[in-house]
Amino acid sequence: MTTQASLSVRAEPVEARARGHAAPAATAEPAWVRRTLIGVALAFLTLFLFVPLVSVFFEAFKKGIDVYLAAITEADARSAIWLTLVAAGISVPLNLLFGVAAAWSIAKFDFRGKNVLLTLIDLPFSVSPVISGLIYVLIFGLQGWFGEWLRDHDMKVIFALPGIVLATVFVTFPFVARELIPLMQAQGLEQEEAARVLGASGWQIFWRVTLPNVKWALLYGVILCNARAMGEFGAVSVVSGHIRGQTNTMPLHIEILYNEYQFAAAFAVASLLAGLALVTLVLKYLVEQRVKAQKRVAGGRNE
Repeated sequence: MTTQASLSVRAEPVEARARGHAAPAATAEPAWVRRTLIGVALAFLTLFLFVPLVSVFFEAFKKGIDVYLAAITEADARSAIWLTLVAAGISVPLNLLFGVAAAWSIAKFDFRGKNVLLTLIDLPFSVSPVISGLIYVLIFGLQGWFGEWLRDHDMKVIFALPGIVLATVFVTFPFVARELIPLMQAQGLEQEEAARVLGASGWQIFWRVTLPNVKWALLYGVILCNARAMGEFGAVSVVSGHIRGQTNTMPLHIEILYNEYQFAAAFAVASLLAGLALVTLVLKYLVEQRVKAQKRVAGGRNE
C-alpha cells in the first residue's frame, strides 16, 4: 500500500504535465513583480540616460544650425577636436600592443608574478584618474623627479601633448587586455600546439591561428578603449594646464565654454561626444554578439 501510494504521488506531477497543467516553478515571480521591475528600470534609463541625451542635442541645435556650425568650427573647438583625435590615435595603438602582449602571456604561459600582472592591469579601475594625472605631474612636472632634466633638454611632458597621451594611456590600458584574456583562456592551447607540431613559427602561429580566433574580442576592446580615450576628463585635466587652443581636449573645452556661460557652444561640442558615444554603442553591440558567439565556440571546443 505504501509503495502504491508513493508511486501515485510521484505520478501526479507527470500526469499533470501530460495534461498541460504543469506546476509553477519555484522561482517564478508574479506578473506584477516582473512588470514593476521592468517599469522601474525603464524609468531609471529614461530619467538618467535618454532625457539628458535628448537635452544635449536639443540645446545644441536650439539656436539654429548656423550657431551650431560656428561653435564646432571656431579655432579653439577645432584645436580641441584635433588634440582629442591625436591623443586617442596615439594611445589606442599603444594599448592595443600592450593588451595583445599581456593577454597572450597571461593566457598561454605560466610564470612567476602572473597574478601580480593581472592585478596591475586592473589598477586604473581602482585609482582615481585625477590621482593618476597628479602622479605624472609629480614625476615629469617642473618640480618633479625629472623636471629639471626635461627643462635642461628643452623637453615638455606636462602641459603638452606627451603628458596628455601618458594620462590617456594609463586610464585606458586595461580595456583591450581584459577583453582578450578570458577568450584566450577559454580557447586553450590545442590549436597553437598543433600548429607548432606542424612546424609553424611563433609569428605564424600568432598571425594565422591566435589572431583570427580573437579578432572580434580585440576589436571590441579597441572600441571601448577609443571611447574612453576621447571622453577622458580627470587625468587629462590635471596634466593639460587648460591652455586654450593648445592643450584643451574636447571635454576640457566643453567645461570652459560652460563656465563662461556659452551654453550653445558647449552643448554643440558636447553633441559631438554624445554622437561618438551612440556610434560606439552601436558598434559595441554588433561586435559583442560576435564575441559571445566566439566564446560559445571556444567553450564547446574545450568540452
